[in-house]
Amino acid sequence: MRTVDEWKAALRAALKEAMRTRSTQASAVLRETLAAIDNAEAPDMRVAPTAVGGEFAGSAGGLGRGEVLRLALTPEAVKAVIDRELQERWDAVALYEKLGKHDEASAVKAQLDVLLAL
Repeated sequence: MRTVDEWKAALRAALKEAMRTRSTQASAVLRETLAAIDNAEAPDMRVAPTAVGGEFAGSAGGLGRGEVLRLALTPEAVKAVIDRELQERWDAVALYEKLGKHDEASAVKAQLDVLLAL
């Protein structure tokens, strides 16, 4: 299984290639997937330092005190995020085909192909 850094590198390399070839569908799905991984790494704000009074209203009380480290995902967690992105698109394809919107279904299928190629 790939490491988290390998997943991100593969997604960024594919995004770079998609942008170079001006593939809007591929660029969109790769950006959305990278954003989903970034969102999964967002820290839990319940553990953030509380604001204190002082020189700057609402500051956390000193340089660097307001920073919260991002979560470190496991490779399995990244794979789960990518699997969720795939599942969302499979569901969308099924819905579009059920509604008779074949152009939209084929556009989402193109996005699926990009993710499955990773």
